[in-house]
Amino acid sequence: MKSNVHAKIRSRSPSFGKRGMVASSQTLASQVGLDILKNGGSAVDAAIATNAMLSLVEPHMCGPGGDLFAIVWDPGEKELVGLNASGRSPAELSYASLSAQLGGSATMPGRGPLALTMPGAVDGWCALHERFGRLPFAELFLSVVDHARHGVVIGQRTAQAWADAVRGVVEDPMLAKLSGPFPKTFEIDGAPPRPGQVFCNPDLARTYTAIGEGGRKAFYEGDNARSMVEYLQSVGSAVTEQDLLASHSEWVVPLTTSYRGYDVFELPPNGQGLSVLQILNILEAYPLRDFGPDSADYWHAFIEAKKLSFEDRARYYADPEFSDIPTARLIDKSYAEGRRALINDKVAASDFSYGDVAVPGSDTTYLCAADNDGMMVSLIQSIFSPFGSGLVPPGSGFALQCRGAGFSLDRDHPNCYAPRKRPFHTIIPAFVMKDDVPWLSFGVMGADMQPQGQVQVLVNMIDFDMDPQAAGDAARMRHFGGCQPNGQRLDGLGVVQYEAEFDRSLIEELQRRGHKMQEIDDWIAGFVGGYQAIRYDSNEDVYVAGSEPRLDGCALGY
Repeated sequence: MKSNVHAKIRSRSPSFGKRGMVASSQTLASQVGLDILKNGGSAVDAAIATNAMLSLVEPHMCGPGGDLFAIVWDPGEKELVGLNASGRSPAELSYASLSAQLGGSATMPGRGPLALTMPGAVDGWCALHERFGRLPFAELFLSVVDHARHGVVIGQRTAQAWADAVRGVVEDPMLAKLSGPFPKTFEIDGAPPRPGQVFCNPDLARTYTAIGEGGRKAFYEGDNARSMVEYLQSVGSAVTEQDLLASHSEWVVPLTTSYRGYDVFELPPNGQGLSVLQILNILEAYPLRDFGPDSADYWHAFIEAKKLSFEDRARYYADPEFSDIPTARLIDKSYAEGRRALINDKVAASDFSYGDVAVPGSDTTYLCAADNDGMMVSLIQSIFSPFGSGLVPPGSGFALQCRGAGFSLDRDHPNCYAPRKRPFHTIIPAFVMKDDVPWLSFGVMGADMQPQGQVQVLVNMIDFDMDPQAAGDAARMRHFGGCQPNGQRLDGLGVVQYEAEFDRSLIEELQRRGHKMQEIDDWIAGFVGGYQAIRYDSNEDVYVAGSEPRLDGCALGY
């Protein structure tokens, strides 16, 4: 077995904790979650409090106006459970009406009232707390309420991304005359907050006070629901109070595949977690440990496996209530073998299509938490694009998501728009077991980078022996191209973006094999994911964690 294959990677040490751990993209959010653990809260309590604080410190990424997915290891029942808290399209917006309003457009709008789906995050928090919470629900929001009133200091990377997101909203013609409450909520004196500037959001403080005291009803019913619906209908949305009143969360059974003796778990569609399992199934036949992390053979196999799985993603992933998704076939090892046979080891492909599954005969936040009882949580929450739809209900302190942008408009596609339907989702929490014992709670935010990033960090740990921090610090690649779940078709060969830390000889060899390589010179435009992970060391009975070095967060344990 090789050792120290990651010695050349410049990495800080992983974080350790005996009694609990929280990892997130904001230091303050990680601190809040750790405080909850120290006060007797469960890992789920800590995750909810961390998520709430993230919506204050990075509101362009997440918030109560978005959706949520989670995987929880329940140490009492010794089982993994999944939660899908993603909202549906408005019941009264028909396909015909939507098409007429879009004026013949072939794709869904990226922002605005027609891109809205119901926010599922608050429903998800309540479901998680009801099943796994220890502290009073209101206690989970006390810190974010206090900080929202008195202010938080905005970090450097966060301020850069915030400013870029504000420009996107302000310059979006879809939002002309519709984003009135936006600058009041998310700007300071007409500009996004600068690095080191103090940002307050008293409206969000009021929203979280109400949620803490009244739970689900305080958000989806009564005065808050009426106010939200009145605003949305005034800007052209078909959302009704009945849409908000409907349930937006359900417990689901995670899907799994084995990879070199490790059992990797993802949630079933309408998310894209299946693609992680498909890529791993294809890669498992390659001797990646022998290839090494700087090998063109490894990266070529990874890129081609990604292309293959994403063609299936574009064709089959959708709301399972509306489509019969062949999940078992897609993650079958024999199916992966057939797909793998399509890869030319020396030439990049440009014309992959989705596979025959007939059986013969934008923005997000990720966090994870673990407690002294062994509960581990993998949680991801998002409003999709930066600042979501760009629509901010007056007095709410948060933006509503635009997940409807993920629908296809092709009537024959499983992911085609329909009323009361969940769109294709990009956000995917992940979990790994080893010999029936929890091994890793992790995720990598960043749209279609999420499956790519998850596979890269898993290979770094399992094949290349990296610790959780080094696995996240290692340079990454991101492939763009091929068919998309919303019906768009990009160049099949696509472009591979890569970080500057890669050896030039590796990049040149990939170019010789036909890949279009593009060095990343702007970390926002070339975002390669926001990673967090907590690994359980069963030998020492301690947690070992890593946090994304490209963002402003950290992993904290005690």
